[in-house]
Amino acid sequence: MNRGPAKRPPRMTEAAQSYSFTRRAVTLGAAQGLVGVALIGRMGWLSIAENERYSTLSESNRVNMTLIPPRRGWIVDRNGHAIANNRTDFRVDIIPDRLSKEDQPRVLALLAQILKLPPEEIERIRTDIGHAAGFQPVQVAENLDWDRFAAVSVRLPELPGVQPTRGFSRNYPAGAAVAHLTGYVGAATAEQFKETRDQLLVTPGFKLGKDGLEKSLEQRLRGRPGAKRVEVTARGKLVAELATRPDVPGHTTRLTIDAGLQEYAARRLGTNSGSAVVIDTATGDILAMVSMPAYDPNSFSDGISHLEWKMLSDDDHVPLMNKVLQGLYPPGSTVKPMNGLALMAGGVDPHARVNCSGALRVGTGVFHCHKRGGHGPLDLKNAIMQSCDIYFYEMVRRLGYDHVAPVARMLGLGQKFDLPFSSQRYGTVPDSAWKQRKYHHDWTVADSLNASIGQGYVLANPLQLAVMAARIASGRELQPRIVVDGPAPQAAALPVSDEHFAIVRNAMFGVVNQGGTGGAARLTIPGVAIAAKTGTAQVRRITMAERRAGVLKNGQLPFKLRDHALLVAFAPAENPRYAMAVVLEHNGHTVRNLDSPLIGRDIMTYLLDRERAMKALAEIEGSWGGDIRTRMAAQENAYRQAAGAPAPAAAVATERSPAVPSDAPAVEAATDAQNVTAEVQARETAAGGGVATTGSPEPQP
Repeated sequence: MNRGPAKRPPRMTEAAQSYSFTRRAVTLGAAQGLVGVALIGRMGWLSIAENERYSTLSESNRVNMTLIPPRRGWIVDRNGHAIANNRTDFRVDIIPDRLSKEDQPRVLALLAQILKLPPEEIERIRTDIGHAAGFQPVQVAENLDWDRFAAVSVRLPELPGVQPTRGFSRNYPAGAAVAHLTGYVGAATAEQFKETRDQLLVTPGFKLGKDGLEKSLEQRLRGRPGAKRVEVTARGKLVAELATRPDVPGHTTRLTIDAGLQEYAARRLGTNSGSAVVIDTATGDILAMVSMPAYDPNSFSDGISHLEWKMLSDDDHVPLMNKVLQGLYPPGSTVKPMNGLALMAGGVDPHARVNCSGALRVGTGVFHCHKRGGHGPLDLKNAIMQSCDIYFYEMVRRLGYDHVAPVARMLGLGQKFDLPFSSQRYGTVPDSAWKQRKYHHDWTVADSLNASIGQGYVLANPLQLAVMAARIASGRELQPRIVVDGPAPQAAALPVSDEHFAIVRNAMFGVVNQGGTGGAARLTIPGVAIAAKTGTAQVRRITMAERRAGVLKNGQLPFKLRDHALLVAFAPAENPRYAMAVVLEHNGHTVRNLDSPLIGRDIMTYLLDRERAMKALAEIEGSWGGDIRTRMAAQENAYRQAAGAPAPAAAVATERSPAVPSDAPAVEAATDAQNVTAEVQARETAAGGGVATTGSPEPQP
């Protein structure tokens, strides 16, 4: 097929070639210009707008910063005496960057020899060195005594990378006497760090509040950390140490507590499992808040040993429990003065008499007085003085307990107080509406009779009992406080007549000074009298068979089945300045100088005549095995021997995960046991029985 001659492409002229070259050159030039402008703009942005950011990053590559834990604010008493302070802490760290791999085995072996470190500690240090950045210190040991610290310091030429440091650690001069007041400090947990990512929490030597006031006042006490700056190479190699930024100490916190009284009350409780609370009736200030036995907060802050933790957990006196705030007890006959105010408010004539024959029949039930032969005819004052059950059975039965419960609440029972403690239990002030809500049953006469002697459904903690005593003494609605933040607020007068208060206060004076049940609490200070009300709370069920055979005495019973012993008091009786409550778990009135009346007497004596009180304590403390520290050391030694624990390695090994005392399993178990006891009594009361069928277990004077 003939396609004809092929077409030739058009011929490019010189003008066309020139135009095409010029267009391409302009396009390329424009693109290059745009790139140049972009580069110039980016350089300007980096050098001007981003200058601070990159300077900071550059500085952080050159300078590393190690936080310095702040000195914790002191906790002081009302007079400025230290309750929690900071003592010099000698510690030894290793800076991994200054310790070569070749020197590491020799240095660790020498440290183990000088500081007497166990193999597991050396292994821990070796692991920490492997995980730490070159400039980060690794803790070798803290809380060293001077001799070991000095031994490391003088051999520093042989210990490359080792850094002895003088810092501060928490100290509680009164030890166990303030444990449940202050709580303690300890290292932050992994969970706490994950929650905040605050680098201070993982700084060696830093500790934060774990329990008590140390925990609730953490932000006030902590302070701000300092910083140690070091210049390093890109690989973290130390070049030079730079200026150090000092820490800012935490704020000193002043409490209403009298440190001397706090320690005296703790010692005077002796071997009891119990508590004491003292309140200033002019201000509501808590002067002492003691729960014993207790743990040593210094041990927890330093790292409590496995053996000590187990000993505290196994102790049936529950030293981990703050009994002032976490303990709930039937108040027993200590509520009878309060009942007297309620009766008079309800129209009962205080001079009207009830004949106590020793028993009162109500329907098909018989309810007894603690005095089997009866007291005979008694008015209100003598009923309080002799702690007569029949009088209060009869009068409360006539009036109805719904008229008593509001007065109990007005005086502080069942009340929640604004105090900086996370663990508080508030008890029960029952009435017909409460029973209907809780049990879906109507209130009965047996309920009223049991409540009238502080048993049945009624429960209170020791602080509430102290507030009750303070309000009766002052006639005002005092609010307890423990942190001094300015002047104490002025408390309003209670809606109770002065005449009624005078009758009840006079009756409490008679309890001690006119032949009542509390004669043992009489003060030995010439011209000064104490007013009080004793109480005994039953915690076990007494069977019909035991009643027929004869109720067992407390001394014949195991510890946990004995009655609680209580006392509320104020002094001086004619012009009250101090009020108090003493609650002794399972005391059973078995040892006279360890019973509530004598303990209350001596604690009140300390406030009025310190020298006399100290002399009285010195005469009897030796019979209990010495002071608190001596007894605790002896107990630990006996526990170690009984447990067969080898000393010292297994005994001093640190408990790695101790629970916070107020939330410890032993405390939960004790709380559960209290709840079970209360429920058993509630069931007996609901069935028409209860403690009132045998009478309050008040001992004879």
